[in-house]
Amino acid sequence: MPVPKSEFDSLPPCDFYTPAELLEDDQMYTVYEIARMLQGLESDAEIDQETEAILLDWAIPWIMTNAPELVVAEPRSDDEPGYYGLKTDE
Repeated sequence: MPVPKSEFDSLPPCDFYTPAELLEDDQMYTVYEIARMLQGLESDAEIDQETEAILLDWAIPWIMTNAPELVVAEPRSDDEPGYYGLKTDE
């Protein structure tokens, strides 16, 4: 159910990192690592599965929206996720 804006103390803008702000040029990241980093956490931060599922709800659309600025690598093995990185001129 909608809530009046007046019920909140603060309403900052809904800004997200750009790929260049979030990712290192020479690194590839899993969606799980990107999800943590989008929340200001270290890419290897320990979080519970419920929190991780919520963070993925933010990360997956971010990856899709920023796809033109990203490259993707297939998993190196069947038990590993794919990797995403910053598209560079190299």
